[in-house]
Amino acid sequence: MSGGWELEVHGTEAKLLRKVAGEKITVTFNINNSIPPSVEEEEEETRGQQKPDEQEPDITSTPNFVVEVIKDDTKQTLVLDCHYPEDEVGQEGEDESDIFTIREVSFQPTGESDWKETNYTLNTDSLDWALYDHLMDFLADRGIDNTFADELIELSTALEHQEYIKFLEDLKSFVKCQ
Repeated sequence: MSGGWELEVHGTEAKLLRKVAGEKITVTFNINNSIPPSVEEEEEETRGQQKPDEQEPDITSTPNFVVEVIKDDTKQTLVLDCHYPEDEVGQEGEDESDIFTIREVSFQPTGESDWKETNYTLNTDSLDWALYDHLMDFLADRGIDNTFADELIELSTALEHQEYIKFLEDLKSFVKCQ
């Protein structure tokens, strides 16, 4: 990942950390269920019907991810729940549109591992478009933009493939053992 992010991986969960100008920024994602179902469905439909000259589509991991921004002098964490809309992934050439969206925004107490369900969470579907653009700019100013989102897809895909191979090896060992 470019931009000076530190990576921590714990099983299927990954965390990217970065400190910038008095802020701690954390991006967390999980590779479980990160392969869009449309890819799996298309593979099932075309299995056995594939023409010899056709290549199988690349399987990419597009995980939901959570951005947490903590300012040094506050007791609150700004939390932005982001995802890759299925219709935007893989569409290149559209430089103007964002390849990820913010789904929800909330404030959570800093330092608590569990988020409080009693804290107000704003669904961005009903948000004024100008405020939404400001939130996207806020993320871009902290290095979370389309370039970051593309690199996150690459990182997540690599981690997912690594875990998939490990799973197959473990499955083989388990089935062999009687």
